[in-house]
Amino acid sequence: MTIPAVAAFVGIFTNWMGVKMLFYPIEYFGTSWYRTDQNCPYGVLGWQGVVPARTEKMATRLVDIVTRDLLSLQEAFSHIEPSVFAILLTPPVEEAIRKESGEWWAFFLKPIIPLILEYVVVSLQREIEDVLDLPQVVLEAFVRDKIVLVDLFQKVGRVELDFLVKSGFGFGFLFGIGQMLFWAMRPYQWTLPIAGSLVGYVTNWIAIKLLFEPVDPIDCGPFVLQGLFESRQKEVSDEFGHFMETRVLSSPQLLDALSNQNSKEFHAFLRRKLPYPVPDHVIHAAMEAIQTVAAKPNEYNEIHTYISQRLNIEKTLSRRLKLLTPKNFENLLHPVFEEDEIILIIVGGVLGAIAGAFQTRLGWGRSHAKSKAVGTILISFAFSSLFFMFPEVEEEVSEEMMMSSSNADVNQSSVDHTLSKVRIKRRNTIIQPKE
Repeated sequence: MTIPAVAAFVGIFTNWMGVKMLFYPIEYFGTSWYRTDQNCPYGVLGWQGVVPARTEKMATRLVDIVTRDLLSLQEAFSHIEPSVFAILLTPPVEEAIRKESGEWWAFFLKPIIPLILEYVVVSLQREIEDVLDLPQVVLEAFVRDKIVLVDLFQKVGRVELDFLVKSGFGFGFLFGIGQMLFWAMRPYQWTLPIAGSLVGYVTNWIAIKLLFEPVDPIDCGPFVLQGLFESRQKEVSDEFGHFMETRVLSSPQLLDALSNQNSKEFHAFLRRKLPYPVPDHVIHAAMEAIQTVAAKPNEYNEIHTYISQRLNIEKTLSRRLKLLTPKNFENLLHPVFEEDEIILIIVGGVLGAIAGAFQTRLGWGRSHAKSKAVGTILISFAFSSLFFMFPEVEEEVSEEMMMSSSNADVNQSSVDHTLSKVRIKRRNTIIQPKE
């Protein structure tokens, strides 16, 4: 009777370990012996999370999806009204000119600053893709801080990761029954380690397969069979759009990319558009104003709110992501598992073998065998229950609330709406009723 209980714990623990190994540690930990390169997550006695180790490669694939299928900068910036945006930018630009170029230039340019800015914005809308490199902006946001990509995958895939962990308990228990029958027929010291290794290996393999297969929905009478991730395309699309707008393509980040990361291109653009009587120090002052606005979002909240509303990146990404085919949509998350899933499966097998060897020692007869068995069952179920008691979704509620409440212009109803979306208890199954 201890065998299915231990197998269930092995299943859920190895799957949990596999999920953690996808994302942690952020930096390589351990020895670097036989580590082939910096993008390899493993070495002898060393490990780095698969996503942090392969951030640039995975981010590049995401960038391709975003820039090829989902978002056009020229289209997004075309929604900005040049006259309105020019009026909003006039005060910080005027102040920057006063500080950098002196009172005389500020007084001389003050009447025409709104007109100049409006002209610049109109020109920028036509040439934005030459001035601002969207693929580079997105890629640098992920590569500069690896935790951003980790957070993205954990957020949009939290239901799948939760399923991957908790399904290990059910699969482990079912395979444990077979392991128990095998033990009854062949009660040798090698039986449980081998069977435990098989349980750990197979439970990880099956769980990963169910996340993404079948890709396209299959009719099964009143139900539809489809991979868990693909079946949540609508939900994931909304979460992906929200994350990208708030963490990667927010108004402060775009303005910073324009005036700081792409400063050479932006300066060359301004120099082409502004008449030569306007000296370079005035242009630098204008660029400094944009950098100040980007660096102080709370102080210039009105500007950022306007940009966010007009660009409408969240809804654009969400709407177009929902239109992708299931196969293309799968590429959003599958690269996390695809690259090194065999390592995670093997880890399950190794841990399963260790658990089987430990169980063999506990249950190999001798005195107090029954009390040891009862203790093993109780401890296995107790530790397994811990994985069901602390869902990661609840942690995201407080994080989402803090992010929303930090924006002074977000009203309470929108915050409540956001929190209600996060608290939804989703169905973790690949079998869904037909709509």
